[in-house]
Amino acid sequence: MSTERTLVLVKPDGVQRGLTGEIVGRLERTGLQIIGMKLMMISEDLASRHYAEHTEKPFYRGLVSFITSSPVVALALEGPSAISTIRKVMGVTDPADAAPGSIRGDLGIDMGRNLIHGSANSEDAAREVTLFFDDSELISYDRATQPWIVE
Repeated sequence: MSTERTLVLVKPDGVQRGLTGEIVGRLERTGLQIIGMKLMMISEDLASRHYAEHTEKPFYRGLVSFITSSPVVALALEGPSAISTIRKVMGVTDPADAAPGSIRGDLGIDMGRNLIHGSANSEDAAREVTLFFDDSELISYDRATQPWIVE
C-alpha cells in the first residue's frame, strides 16, 4: 500500500456542535497519522480557491458563506490508502444516505451541515493540503505503535 496525504476539515457545524474531539478521535482510530492540525478561520480568498471547481454551480455562494462563517479544524493526515480510508469513515455527502458507523451517518442530519470535508482523490488531496498547510506546518515523525498498525 502506498502512503498518501489527505486533507480533512471539521466544518463550522462540527466545531460549533462540539464534535471536533469525536471526529478527530474517529480519524485517529483508523491508524492514520495526523501530521498537521490547526483551528482557523477560512478567508473568502481561501474558500474561493478551495471550492474553485464549484464556482459556476448554484450552491457555490452558500458553500463559501458557510465555510467562512465560523472556525474550522484543518487536519493533514498520512498513511496507507489515507484518502479512501477517510472517505469511508466520513460517509457519503448526504447524512441521510450515510452508513451507520460513519461520521455523517452517526452525527449528521442535513446535507448542508454534514460536519466534515475530506479530499476526494489524490489530485485534490495534493492541492488541498498545500492550500491549508505550509510545508513547515507538517511534521513527519515515528510512532511507537506503527508496527502494530501497518505490516
